[in-house]
Amino acid sequence: MASSGTALDPAAQAAPPEDGGDARSFMLHEGSDSGSVPGDDVLVREIGGRVDIRPVIHPDRKPPQRNVGKAWYHFKRYIKDKEQTNEVVAVFDNLPWRELHDEAAAFLRTERGREIYRAEPYLPTFLDDHETLRRTPKGSFAHAYCDFMEREGLTAAGMVEATKAREDDNYFDDGVNWYIERLRDFHDILHIVTGYGRDILGEQCIFAYMYHQRPSPGHLYLAWIGALMVRAQALRSRAPIIGALREARRNGKGCPRIVEQPIQELFALPLEEVRARFNTPTPLVYNRVMDIFREEGIDPHAFLARQED
Repeated sequence: MASSGTALDPAAQAAPPEDGGDARSFMLHEGSDSGSVPGDDVLVREIGGRVDIRPVIHPDRKPPQRNVGKAWYHFKRYIKDKEQTNEVVAVFDNLPWRELHDEAAAFLRTERGREIYRAEPYLPTFLDDHETLRRTPKGSFAHAYCDFMEREGLTAAGMVEATKAREDDNYFDDGVNWYIERLRDFHDILHIVTGYGRDILGEQCIFAYMYHQRPSPGHLYLAWIGALMVRAQALRSRAPIIGALREARRNGKGCPRIVEQPIQELFALPLEEVRARFNTPTPLVYNRVMDIFREEGIDPHAFLARQED
């Protein structure tokens, strides 16, 4: 994978101290031969002068299981406060993408997958370094990302914190975990790629769009129930709320799996070029909903706030 030749060169991005040094690590050798070729089921990368070796899939990892009742419990907690990211994660955990482990392993057994694995060990450090990201030209995807995160008061580290309890319960230091962490880290990236806001409907549209990135029932569950609740609270509005959700689902079908793209290289590119690469058109129906809400004096951030247990 060619270097971007900018300040965003992946080789310049340091991993956090815990990455590769965690006591739970499968295997870590200092002074090992980093030029050796790993087998199909073993991953090798260098972190801070050390060689990290881990399995693609840890032998103790179990297939994901579904629990609709628990998913509903966590969804009710989420709609009372959409900032509770841990509740969204719990919905996904209880309505998981069953093929996730196999899909992650298949990607990491390709040469492209191994190149990205070696180049991008830990994205939150990269994503939260806005000083470096802003060294790219104006109009870059990096600038759009920094503008969005700063305006919304968000950090990639905050997303990590929100999922910590879940990771402690289900942690295996393998390639699948690396893949799952990337799925976590690109949620906010999708807001910039798609143009959806962080209002309630915008978040439901992101979930619908993401179904083709991470096809877990949890995404459609959240998307449809949330959108129907918005529709129920805005019965007098002429806004095409359900149409916006359907548009998001259609738009998501043409986007390649972003978790499997070289994120650090893409950040240096112009925003519109990145959107073109991901085949993501402007969300016309969603934008129309936002325009109608403004005309009708409806606050798109206020929906679901009155829901009770």
